[in-house]
Amino acid sequence: MLEHNPDTVKIVLKNMPLNFHELATPAALAALAANEQGQFWAFHDMLFAADKLSQKVIDGIAVKLELDLERFNSDRKSQKINRQLTQDLADAQQAGVTGTPTVFINGRLLTKRDGATIQNMIDQELAKLAGQK
Repeated sequence: MLEHNPDTVKIVLKNMPLNFHELATPAALAALAANEQGQFWAFHDMLFAADKLSQKVIDGIAVKLELDLERFNSDRKSQKINRQLTQDLADAQQAGVTGTPTVFINGRLLTKRDGATIQNMIDQELAKLAGQK
């Protein structure tokens, strides 16, 4: 979708670590800490590519990305990163999100995730915005 709509689509990811997954919160905090060094998406992609998530895998990703490990470890424990995660969770709750992944396009909940439906919704939202100008 980004390749097809490079000037009109922006992806915003909100973290919503699920309680039943013991490493979801540490992984989210680590990705947010990696963001402090400009490596959120690379970290995110490597987390999701991992066969099995573990603390060793999380730490290994930071090494592979050549993050400043002292800063990374400090950031993932920082109040700033914890507040960001707390805000993401509050945003999800306010939006009525109950599971992941959940996708919204311009505030509209996407219920069908095939390419044509997504592009159609993007086109509808762009048309609405064009009509407001």
